[in-house]
Amino acid sequence: MLRDITLGQYYQAESVIHRMDPRVKLTATVCYIISLFVVDNAAGYIIAGLFLAMIIKLSKVPVKFMVRGMKAILFLLIIAVIFNLFLTPGEAVLSFWKLKITREGIRLACFMAIRLVFLIMGSSVMTLTTTPNNLTDGMEKLLGPLKRLRVPVHEIAMMMSIALRFIPILLEETDKIMKAQIARGADFESGNLIKKAKSLVPLLVPLFISAFRRANDLAMAMEARCYRGGEHRTKMKPLIYQKRDRIAYAVVAVYLVLCIIFGRILF
Repeated sequence: MLRDITLGQYYQAESVIHRMDPRVKLTATVCYIISLFVVDNAAGYIIAGLFLAMIIKLSKVPVKFMVRGMKAILFLLIIAVIFNLFLTPGEAVLSFWKLKITREGIRLACFMAIRLVFLIMGSSVMTLTTTPNNLTDGMEKLLGPLKRLRVPVHEIAMMMSIALRFIPILLEETDKIMKAQIARGADFESGNLIKKAKSLVPLLVPLFISAFRRANDLAMAMEARCYRGGEHRTKMKPLIYQKRDRIAYAVVAVYLVLCIIFGRILF
C-alpha cells in the first residue's frame, strides 16, 4: 500500500509536459482544481475528464502508474461517498431503519467521487512531470510579488519542495522498518482499531528518528556549502517562457471558458 503512493515522485520521460515551464504547470494545476469546484453538472465533468486524459496522454506517464496512486485514497473516497450518499436531504429513493438514500445524495456522491479522483490525478501529473528543483524555482517566481510585503517567498518555496521530495523517501523508509518489525514478529494487521494503533508505536519511533536525522544531515550539508537562498542567488538554468508555454496558457484559458459555459451556464 505504501509503495502505491505516487505523490512527490518524479517520472522520467521525454514529453512536452516535462519540458514545459514549471510556472505553467503550477498555474494550470491551480486552474484545474478551481474548475473542478466550478462545474456542477455531467457536461462540465466530461470536459474536465477529457482535458485530464489529454494531459496524461501528452505527459507519457503510464495510466497504470496513475491509477496505482489512487489506491492510497480509496478509503477516503469511500468515506466521502458514504457521507454524501446518506446525509444529503432530498427525495428518498431507498430507505432502511433511520437511513435513507436520496436522489440528490446519489448525484452529489457521484460528483464528489469524480471530483476527488480528478483532483488527485491532476495534482499527481504536476509532481510526476516536474523535478523538485524546478518546482521550487516556479513557485518562487509565481510568488515573487509577495516579496514586496516582506513574505519569505524563497524559504516557503524551498520548504514545500523539500517536504514534497521527502514524501517518497519517508514512505520507502516506512516500508523497510515495517518489514524489519514483521520479521521480528510484529503484527500490524490483526486486532481491533486500538490494538492496531498501539502496534504502530514501534514503527513510528524509528521513523521519526530517521526523519530528524535526514533533516539534520540536509541542513548541515546546505550550511557546509554556504547556501544562502533568496536575493542575489543565481541559477544555472533560469526560467524562460517558450512558445509551447504560451500555447499551454491559451489551452488552459479555453478550457476554463468551456467549463464555465457548459458546467455552469448552459446546463
